Amino acid sequence: MRILNEESNVKAPYDFAVENVVATVTIKIPERINLPALAKEYIDSEYNPERFPGLIMRIENPKATILIFSTGRMVITGMRRAEEAEPVVDKVIKRMKKAKINVSDPQIIIQNIVASGHLHKNIDLNKAAVLFESAMYEPEVFPGLIYRMREPRTVFLIFSTGRIVCTGVRTKELAEAAVIKLAKEIEEFGVIMDESEKETGEFNEEEDLEFI
Repeated sequence: MRILNEESNVKAPYDFAVENVVATVTIKIPERINLPALAKEYIDSEYNPERFPGLIMRIENPKATILIFSTGRMVITGMRRAEEAEPVVDKVIKRMKKAKINVSDPQIIIQNIVASGHLHKNIDLNKAAVLFESAMYEPEVFPGLIYRMREPRTVFLIFSTGRIVCTGVRTKELAEAAVIKLAKEIEEFGVIMDESEKETGEFNEEEDLEFI
């Protein structure tokens, strides 16, 4: 999704899209959830306590992966919009009740939003590591610069190609505000490279989102 300037309808100098929304859920239960029984009820669920203490459930619409623990706590990942959390939880609660598991009063909290984007500028990461406060760049370990923005509190992975990954915020609006601020900062700090100075910094979205 390319963000537009609403007043002038001119394309902004960056792209921005939410890749993953992480939420936690707590539910009221009279006793611990029988995870083996729940796993047997649904073929899209996996429970292997020797490898992981929770049950892993996957649903397709909205697409999400839910980690369910016997204590009544759940973690949801894989959503693209925070608004999808409630229908995901509704589906899980219905499945539990169908499996004769007594649960109620789900409390949902959005914990993290991961977004990726492109600043459409080549960036001198060595220079940025010096000028940006709370930045770390070790190219022999990881090809991107890690920048911890203080306000809004956000963590960025920045690549020399202009690709970015943003994480650590709880709303899409804060993620967007952080990307806008970053775009301004790279201009103000003068860390943009000419095409002739371009570095090779490959961006593998799946690997880099997994890194954070």
